[in-house]
Amino acid sequence: MKKKILISDPTLRDGNHAVRHQLSKQHFIAYCKAAEAAGVPVVEVGHGNGLGASSMLIGECSLTDDEILSVSRSHLFKSRLAIHVIPGFCTIKNDLTKAVDAGVDVFRIASHCTEADITDRHISFVRKAGREAYGVLMMSHMAAPNILLEEAKKMESYGAEAIIVMDSAGAYFPSDVTERISTLVDGLSIPVGFHGHNNLGMAVINSVAAVDAGASIIDGSIRGFGAGAGNTQLEVLVAVFERLGFETGIDLYKILDAADIAAKEFNPVAPFSSPMSIVSGLAGVFSGFAKHVAQAATEYQVDPRDIFFELGKRNAVAGQESLIIEVALELAKHKAPPRV
Repeated sequence: MKKKILISDPTLRDGNHAVRHQLSKQHFIAYCKAAEAAGVPVVEVGHGNGLGASSMLIGECSLTDDEILSVSRSHLFKSRLAIHVIPGFCTIKNDLTKAVDAGVDVFRIASHCTEADITDRHISFVRKAGREAYGVLMMSHMAAPNILLEEAKKMESYGAEAIIVMDSAGAYFPSDVTERISTLVDGLSIPVGFHGHNNLGMAVINSVAAVDAGASIIDGSIRGFGAGAGNTQLEVLVAVFERLGFETGIDLYKILDAADIAAKEFNPVAPFSSPMSIVSGLAGVFSGFAKHVAQAATEYQVDPRDIFFELGKRNAVAGQESLIIEVALELAKHKAPPRV
C-alpha cells in the first residue's frame, strides 16, 4: 500500500511575501480554482505573516482578512481552507472568531520554535470551536531536536492535532531534517509535518527526507512561490512523490496546469536562490527579510550580506524588522572610511 502524504499548499499565504502582500482578489480566485481542480487537499491563504498581521511595519495587504477568507471560501469546495496564525498578530476575540465564522477548516497556530507557550489559548479556542488545529514551530533550526520535542509536546497537550516543523530560513540539509523529524515522530502521538524553504536549493530533497523520517504532512507552493528563495516547489514535489510511490491525491497534469496559471496570473518570475537568499540560509535568518535588508543596505551604504550575518548572530526572527535598521546603522557607524 502506498504511503499517503497530506499536501498543504501555502501559495496564497507565503506567496504573498513575494509580492509585498499585494495579491489581488482575482489572484485568489484564479489560484483557488486551479488548486481545487488539481485536488490540492489544503489551501492556505492570507497575509504572509498570517491572520491579523497586515500593518505598516510588516507590510499592508491589498485585501482585508475578511475579504481574503470570503473570496477563498467561495471558491474552495473539496479543498480545505487553512490559515496561518501567530499569537500577537492574531486576537482570539476578533480575528479567530471571524475566521471560524468565515468557514476556515484548518488553523495553523505558530510560534517561534522555543515559545510554544503562547499558542495555548489559540489552539484551545480553535478546538473548542470544532475546527482542526495544528501547532507550527517556526525557525526550527534555532533549537536542538530535544528542545523542539519539548515545545511540540506542549502544543500537543494544548490540543494540537499535528505539528509542523518550519525551516523558515532555508538552512537545513537532509540530515538536519531527518534528525528533527524522527525525534518528533518518535516522541509524539500526532502527525508531524515539514515546511521547507529553498535558500540552499534543498527544499525538495529535504521534504523527501522528512517523509522518509516519518512525516505525513508536507507543505509546497506552486512554482515555489514564497518568501525569499521560495518554498518547496509544489509541482516538482508532486512529481517526485509520484515517482517515489507516495500518494498525494493531487492530479499531476492539473497541478502542472496550475503552475502555468500562476505564472500568467501573479508570478511571472519564480523565486530562486539569489545571492542574498543563499546568505540568508547560511546565516539562518528568515527568508522574508530579504527586501527589508536590501533597502536598509542601500539607505545606509553597507553590504547586505554583512547585515544578514549580523542578524544571524543576534538570532533575529520574523517580526523583528526594526532590528534590520539597527544593524545597518551600527555597521555604517563602524564602516572603515574610503581610501584616499
